[in-house]
Amino acid sequence: MNADIIAYNHALMPEDQAICEILFTEINKELKEAESKIWHRHPVWFLEGNPVVGYVKMKEGVRLLFWSGQSFEEEELINEGSFKAAEKRYHSSKEIKKIILRSWLKKARTIQWDYKNIVKRKGKLERLK
Repeated sequence: MNADIIAYNHALMPEDQAICEILFTEINKELKEAESKIWHRHPVWFLEGNPVVGYVKMKEGVRLLFWSGQSFEEEELINEGSFKAAEKRYHSSKEIKKIILRSWLKKARTIQWDYKNIVKRKGKLERLK
């Protein structure tokens, strides 16, 4: 378990902490091979150095972000930014549908765009999987 991410979660208000603890547990179960760390001040999981999923406490709830989420073709995920990321926002731990979350995490493993080399490619994304 990543002590920095556990500390991040414990610093939150109780409901946000509950959301993040569920996300932390489910991400770690589904992406056992992923490296996790605090990256740009919030928890992120990487597969072979490529960011795939993370979450952050925002003013309006907890945002779960999938770096390649637009390619998942999931209605509940909202496009984020000008690349391939998509997000889901949670305001209560009761909103988390674990079966759906697990299916998104499986897609995070099998559908990836190469964010690791985006700077080297001058902002151009290439599909990895």
